[in-house]
Amino acid sequence: MATIPVVPFWGPATSYLNFCEEDYVVTRFVAEFINTFSSLIFILFGIYGLRQLQKKKQMGFRSISYLGLIGVGVCSAGYHMTLKYHTQMSDELSMHLLTTPLLYRILTFKASPERTKIVGIVLSVLFTIVMVVHMVMNEFLLHAVSFGLAVYMIATRTSKIITQQVPDPFLRKKLRNISFFGIFCFGLGYFVWLIDDWACGTLIKTRHAVGLPLAFLTELHGWWHILTAIGGYVAVVLVDLVTTGEVHEDPTDDLAWPIPPAARFIESLTGLAKQK
Repeated sequence: MATIPVVPFWGPATSYLNFCEEDYVVTRFVAEFINTFSSLIFILFGIYGLRQLQKKKQMGFRSISYLGLIGVGVCSAGYHMTLKYHTQMSDELSMHLLTTPLLYRILTFKASPERTKIVGIVLSVLFTIVMVVHMVMNEFLLHAVSFGLAVYMIATRTSKIITQQVPDPFLRKKLRNISFFGIFCFGLGYFVWLIDDWACGTLIKTRHAVGLPLAFLTELHGWWHILTAIGGYVAVVLVDLVTTGEVHEDPTDDLAWPIPPAARFIESLTGLAKQK
């Protein structure tokens, strides 16, 4: 029996990146179903963070990074749903709109007004250059390298500030463990992103062989979204905690899943719980 071809609701793809998930398999309204659906986890983490701030009555500038997480989720979902060039650009722009404010906060932490102003100007100029070059010249490498460098700087600088700002050794170790978990999620996410690209043919054959719903488990770009959302949330939380001085007590149980059980598991491996 002949298969009736699907007419994409959004028309032909115009983005220059198209990941391993086959297009318009589930519905004609969503190009990459799993990649779109998995993007929503960024939104969930962002909403959770905003609700925690609301409970503490500490909304304001601290909400910017959580709004950034929500923005990444919205833009990523829009991109994978439509596979259009302009939605791809919004997706990649949102990644820098998340990391740039985090960089600003950690690089200006306890800095003089002059240094704070200089850092703000430099980051604004670099952000503008990266995005203009990326959008005008379709230069993906610059976008990827600058984003990776930003993530590296956030991770290393945050770890250093934790060491400096948290006098309690037990609490300091706990926050560093949470930081390592976030870094691990980022690294694992990047690894599965590479496998999704390198082994795409094998992954597609496997999906056809096992069928739905098991085939969804092999959508590795979707796992990249989940893992980087966890890593991104950890980065936002830790930067927020250490730059506002809210590190006088263990924050683990107030964090979104799966951070609390992951932190407790790492404690059991390192023997931290016994040292309390």
